[in-house]
Amino acid sequence: MHFKVTFITKWSDFDPNKHMRHTAYNEYAAEVRIRYFRDQNFSIEEFTKHNIGPILFTEETSFRREIHVGENISVDFKLSGVSKNNERWKITHRVFNEQGELSAIIKVYGAWIDLTKRKLTAPPKEANHLFDMAERTENFKEIFLSKEIEN
Repeated sequence: MHFKVTFITKWSDFDPNKHMRHTAYNEYAAEVRIRYFRDQNFSIEEFTKHNIGPILFTEETSFRREIHVGENISVDFKLSGVSKNNERWKITHRVFNEQGELSAIIKVYGAWIDLTKRKLTAPPKEANHLFDMAERTENFKEIFLSKEIEN
């Protein structure tokens, strides 16, 4: 399933040089992830109900083309990797400018955290389907966990 969201950029996304702030790119990608989870019937309310939340270990952004104030942008969601039971995941977002040109690539590596214990956790069975329908990148790989990470 191809998942893409279009946004209208806003003044606060830009710096005095009229460049889109680097953090704005990442904020739009985070919004796309949350909307993707919501569209898979696992909204913020479900996170709260199960006392879990998504966290990131790494976030890497490569910039390709400039985005201008007030321009529409589109951000997609592709799965780059996932571990057994969806415990860990890698997602790639591509950001496109209004002309459809690739403006940035954002790669994140994340997992789920138990919000009470503040420890990594497997998602509840109600979330096992989250990545089933996700479009995969060409270089998709299963994530294998070491015993060290599992404990």
